[in-house]
Amino acid sequence: QMQLVESGGGMVQAGGSLRLSCTASGRGISMYAMGWFRQAPGKEREIAAAITSSGRSTYYTDSVKGRFTISRDNAKNTVYLQMNSLKPEDTALYYCAARARTDWSTTKALYDYWGQGTQVTVSS
Repeated sequence: QMQLVESGGGMVQAGGSLRLSCTASGRGISMYAMGWFRQAPGKEREIAAAITSSGRSTYYTDSVKGRFTISRDNAKNTVYLQMNSLKPEDTALYYCAARARTDWSTTKALYDYWGQGTQVTVSS
């Protein structure tokens, strides 16, 4: 089993930045693709960004391209999401997820482990 714990969420003004972290325990993440998903009130959970197990390939949903950066440090069992130029529409509960494959997926059902989420609130 793998446990994922997110941190770094908070409240920020539009245009500000936050850095989310997701630290795994129980298993190492080096053979897992990782994803950051987000869920706004009344909406479905959607992919924000994903990264292969090696870190060589990443995916971003269109609305965050150029503003968010996903990265990982396998030695620290941690994945990061740097979020810049935040907008009110980025407000959501952000979840970290691990997929027992080396390649990322945009499909939440294909991820095996999930964290509890960290809240990001962007005020205008």
